[in-house]
Order: sequence, then C-alpha cells, then structure tokens
Amino acid sequence: MKVHYSHIRNFAIIAHVDHGKSTLADRMIEMTRALTDREMQKQVLDSMDIERERGITIKAQTVRLRYSHSVSGESYELNVLDTPGHVDFSYEVSRSLAACEGVVLVVDASQGVEAQTLANVYLALEHDLTILPVLNKVDLPAADVERVSEEIERLIGLSREEILEVSAKSGQGVDVLMDSIVDVLPPPRVEEEGVLKALVIDSWYDPYLGVLVLVRVKEGVLKKNQKIRLMSTGGTYTVEKVGIFTPKKEEVDFLGAGSIGFMNAGIKSVADSRIGDTIVEDKKPYPEALPGFEMQNPVVFCGIFPSDAGEFEALRDALSKLSLNDVGLHVEQEQSTALGLGFRCGFLGLLHLEIVEERLRREYGLELVTTAPSVKYRVIHQDGRERELRNPSDFPDVTTIREVHEPWIRATIFTPSDWVGPVMELCNGRRGEEIDMQYVGERAMLVYYLPLNEVVFDFYDRLKSVSRGYASFEHTVAGYREGAMVKVAILVNGSSVDNLSMLVHRDFAESRGRDVCVRLKELIPRQLYKVAIQAAIGGKVIARETVSALRKDVTAKCYGGDVTRKKKLLEKQKAGKKRMQQVGNVEIPHGVLLKVLRGDR
Repeated sequence: MKVHYSHIRNFAIIAHVDHGKSTLADRMIEMTRALTDREMQKQVLDSMDIERERGITIKAQTVRLRYSHSVSGESYELNVLDTPGHVDFSYEVSRSLAACEGVVLVVDASQGVEAQTLANVYLALEHDLTILPVLNKVDLPAADVERVSEEIERLIGLSREEILEVSAKSGQGVDVLMDSIVDVLPPPRVEEEGVLKALVIDSWYDPYLGVLVLVRVKEGVLKKNQKIRLMSTGGTYTVEKVGIFTPKKEEVDFLGAGSIGFMNAGIKSVADSRIGDTIVEDKKPYPEALPGFEMQNPVVFCGIFPSDAGEFEALRDALSKLSLNDVGLHVEQEQSTALGLGFRCGFLGLLHLEIVEERLRREYGLELVTTAPSVKYRVIHQDGRERELRNPSDFPDVTTIREVHEPWIRATIFTPSDWVGPVMELCNGRRGEEIDMQYVGERAMLVYYLPLNEVVFDFYDRLKSVSRGYASFEHTVAGYREGAMVKVAILVNGSSVDNLSMLVHRDFAESRGRDVCVRLKELIPRQLYKVAIQAAIGGKVIARETVSALRKDVTAKCYGGDVTRKKKLLEKQKAGKKRMQQVGNVEIPHGVLLKVLRGDR
C-alpha cells in the first residue's frame, strides 16, 4: 500500500549514553504491535550479542512502524532510527540524521544534559532538523524534572513548554509522544516525483544475498527489477529485492519517495557499495549526486595481525566486510619484521577499537595480535618534507627531524560541582588548557584543549574514577600543534617489543616508560631465568624492572657430604640460567597489551 509522503515521519532517537533510547524504541514497537509479546525482548533493535552484553548501541538500527493518530485516526508510517550514544560512534548518529527530518532528543530526568547530549543537538542543528525534547525516567525517585527542564532551556535553547515527560521503562507518556511525533515533526521534503534519487545510508554483508543496502528514497520510486546505477562507481545493477524492517525483514514491491528500506541488487564486492553514495535510474541518471556524508577521520591507529600467518587472507576478508558499513574504520596493509603481514587500522576511539577486535574474534573466529594504539602525528624533516606517522615503530632518526606536530581536541566535560577540582587536576596533568568553565545549577561545564595522545588510552576511565562516575565527556578534533615528542621503546630481555613502542611527550617519557615496565613485570609469567624489562629512548635506558627467576632446588638430592658438591650444582645452575637468558624467547601472553595501556593490574 502506497503511503503519501505527507503521512511519513522519518526521525532518529538521539541521547547521551544510557539515557534510554533503545528502551524507548521498545515501547514504540510494543505500542504499534509490530511484534507479538512472545517475540518482544529488551533492546530488540540491538541485534548484536556484544551490544546486549555491554548494554550499549553500536550500530544504528531502523524500524518502520504503522501508527494511527489518537485524535484524527489517520494512519502514519513512522521510520524510527535508534542511534548509539557513545562518542566513538557519533558517525552512526550523523549518518542516521541525513535520512531524517526530525529527532527525538532524550534526556535522563535524573542526570540532566550531558556532554554527548549537546554534541548530538549540534549535529541535528547542522542537518536543519526539528527537535522534539523528551524527559525520560521521570518515574525514578532521583528524577528532578524542574532542574533538568531548566538545563534544557538554558543549554539547548528549547522552550520548557515543548518538553514531554515519559518513562520508557513503564510506558508512561509514550502515547502522547507518539502523537507529538506526528504533530510536531515534519514530513519528508519531496521536491518532485518520477526521477529516482536515493541515498545509501548503510550497507552490510549477508552470506546468502551478498551486499544489502539501506536507502532513503529522496525522489521517485525504487522497485524490483529496476535497473539502477551507483553514481560514485558508475556500476549498474538490477534490483532483486526491496524490503523494510518491521523490525523483522519484510519484502515489499517498492519504496516510495520519503521512505526508508533496504534493497538487494546482487552487489558482490564490498567496495562497490559506498555509504553516502547516490542511487539513480540507469536510463534516467540525475545530474548531481546527493551531498552524502562527511568522511570520518580516524583518531586512533593500531596494527592488527593474525596470530597464525596462514589466516592473513581470512583477516583481510573479515576487515573488508566490517569496513563495508563502518565508515570510521580505515584499513591499510602493513608488514612488521616481528609480526609479519597484517593491517594498520584507524579507529574513532579506543572503544571502537575494542568492538572491532571483539567482532573479529567472535564473528570470524580469528586469533589476533594487536600493537599499541597510537594517534596520527605529522613529522617535518630538516629538508622541509612533511609526512604523516601512524606507527611509532616508523619514527625516524631524531637527527633528521625539525618538528613533530600532534593532534589536539576540544573537550567538553560535565561534572557535579563537588568534583570540579579533581577533574581540573586530571586535565591539567594531561597538558590541558582551560578555555571555559560555567556552572549550570549544581553542575559545572568545563571546556578544555587537550592533546589527543593523552586522552585516547585511559582518560575516560580516570575521569569516571575521579568524579565517582558522574562526569561525562565529549570531544571534537581541534587541529595540530608542535610538541616535544619522543619514541619510547620497550625492551624485554634485550629485544624490542614493536607492539609496545609508543610516542609520548618528552616531559612524560620517563614516568610513562616506568609505568609500562612496572605493569609488564606483574603481567609477564616468570621464567627459569631473570627477565629484564626496559624502557629506552634511542640508546638511553630510562626505566628498568626485573622479573625474578623461578628457582629449582637442585641441591635437594644432596643429603650430606662435602659442601663443594652443592656449590658445583649451584654454579652449574647459574651457568645454565645465563645461557638461557642469552637465547631465551619471552612470549608476552595475549591480552596483556590492553591491560598494560589501560593500567589494569
């Protein structure tokens, strides 16, 4: 049944982490009876096991709901996009907003406006979307509707009269919200009928069907057996299937103007379906492509290698499939003398790195070795040449370097006023520069410039620790600055460990190197000989720890006699340990790397 575009509402649910987006989507699905009670489960749109285990949304998900307005009785098509809240997955939010005309902004009635709340609002304003503010969890004893409403009015600029009060858990107020979505949010902006123009907003690999593509039809109709063209590659395909998510996959005959759905056109190669591409009719091509999406620049780089060299091709295939619908994941092949063939991958943050690594292990059964995460530096040589440096092991000889530039970010931190001191101390200890501080009720908003290198590893964890879990953090890249960076190499038993090399500011080199040595000492299993763990800058050792040897009592069989017998055995043992130390190979167990970087003991 064709629905006129005036009866379509495309909107995304946006919020900070844990403010109730997925739970609100559950209540909407229940209200419209899209699933039976038996099929219903918590966070039904979080389809990956890792999302359910961690309680976070990683991939934006789409569902089409049929809703009848409680007053007019007219039927509407609601295309809901449930988006992630973590800063590492903000590109998923940005991509979802390009397919919408409005957003439902969810704010926790007890926690109030957080850093990612503001970041998502700015994204919505950039896309010129209508914002419908919603206070969630109003039934909690800790809810403070008056205070949070004032925060929304002051920080976001939305009128208090516009704010709806709901409880996504109990369903309170969700019926009023559904009517408001129809009344407040605008229908799709459709300029003309007839000429197909659709935006690729997501794509993923299906082992049976190949590449499936999620599209927002801007103009015209997308239907089965239609000959289409992807404008960026020029590839032509015939549409085999067209469908929607209800949230189950459901095949339909066509997708009309303003609708969101998926298609299968026999696209075999991952590279042929680019997110942000424009789909047009092959015989009636549109002269200009749609704006698409701004490319996401990775901020954290890490080498990923198969533990078994024979799995290199399997790793290549897995990464190509993951990068199909993860525009934040950048992949380049690289070779390490110690680890062999692998890939240098770029991520949007350490959580993003963790999720990709976990998916490679779970979904593709790969055993991996990862190098120390690093950020992208710019090295200017004495002769004026400039090069980008993503791998600390590629750091050139210091005599050839004139300047090293490191990336900085602009960070926004919300914290209760009781913890302002510790948070400022943390930022200042990470070479931060304060830009602004203002109080909003009982909370403070701090704005800092921080070097990205000091943030990517454990800053978020330390921030949560010093603020007793109450602080929130959001950042944007703010360009490059010159920095006194040096390469700290980690040596275990005299051999350099490539995947633990790091670039740090000269002022922090000794403390950071010593910290890594101390952690390694606790995590590396003891051998039959002493193991020296050293941190060095060039040929100068700046820190050292020693893992003591396991000792076997070689004199246990001596029940008396001359003492020289015992001395001979002990000397023989000592010589053996010395020889083992010279030729021995210390294997660092898997999983030690991230523990070392994050400070886990």
